[in-house]
Amino acid sequence: MRVVIAPDSFKGSIGAAGAAAALASGWSAVRPGDELICLPLADGGEGTLDVLAAAVPGARWRRTRVTGPAGQPVACDWLELPGGTAAVELARASGLPLLAAPDPLGAQTTGLGQVIGHALDAGARQLLVGLGGSAATDGGTGALAALGGRFLDQAGDPLPPGGGALARLAAADLAGLRPPPPGGIRCLTDVRAPLLGPAGAAAVFGPQKGADPAQVARLEAGLARLAGCLGGDPAAPGAGAAGGTGYGLAAAWGAVITPGAPELGQLAGLDRALAGAGLVITGEGRYDRTSGTGKVAGAVLAAAATAGVPAALVAGQIADRPPLAVRAAVALADLAGGAGPARADPGRWLRLAGRRLAVRDPAALA
Repeated sequence: MRVVIAPDSFKGSIGAAGAAAALASGWSAVRPGDELICLPLADGGEGTLDVLAAAVPGARWRRTRVTGPAGQPVACDWLELPGGTAAVELARASGLPLLAAPDPLGAQTTGLGQVIGHALDAGARQLLVGLGGSAATDGGTGALAALGGRFLDQAGDPLPPGGGALARLAAADLAGLRPPPPGGIRCLTDVRAPLLGPAGAAAVFGPQKGADPAQVARLEAGLARLAGCLGGDPAAPGAGAAGGTGYGLAAAWGAVITPGAPELGQLAGLDRALAGAGLVITGEGRYDRTSGTGKVAGAVLAAAATAGVPAALVAGQIADRPPLAVRAAVALADLAGGAGPARADPGRWLRLAGRRLAVRDPAALA
């Protein structure tokens, strides 16, 4: 039987390639005669550049130094793709794991703008920007400021970095903003959240970045002031991605926001891999109600349903019932006796999950 293993990263514990390899190791220990295709995927968050590097012939890694989310210098890789396209990943420049401690009001996206600037200086004529894993809720103002925009208070002075400062925003001066590349900017995102409101960047994702209720309210007020200055469409799906960076790049720089998982799956050859497969296994750190709205697991399950291929799901935690088409689901937290032990040694539990799936009756899975 041909088995396609197409997980996302299990964020904070193991990358997509490592997760796929561990699942494959467990499966092949039980069924060594099966054909296994490992296809690690991403959705615009961490691991996006790794997927592109593996999928696009001629992709070249480049490295620069940028300002991290806490104002510290960080090394940041980006990809030079054939045809004048550059791909950058917000998580590598301004991601939450780059913070020693959460800073919901002060974290900034300056580094994203700096790596974009380096790519443009190197001759990029089109940009792919992976949005996901952001430490900040600054509406992308840090990135836009690094590209020449100015965000001013009532006295006409530039605001300090961070989403907390936007509550004092009075005006946006984009006269010095660097022109976008002629081929445009596509933002790949894993969420469809709007900028504002109970489903928006501050309310939903602020607490994940350490914000308490008072800080969420401050961030929401700041993003609302930003929307008043920039216009655009704060209600657009994905505007709330990466702390509102999707909105900022779209409103000020004309970026197009698009779901990342289907696009990256297409580039990686998911449809080709599914042709003739007997089973696909996908997975992520936490499967919940958002998984079907732009994330890898939801995209793979949808592609499998279209192709008529049975599917299995492995996740660190399963907080929502998978679709009926999922023939088997395994939660690493159940295997390990808790989420903490599962995160501490994900490879071990992913291998065990692969074994658990492989010992099932193949007819029951198919």
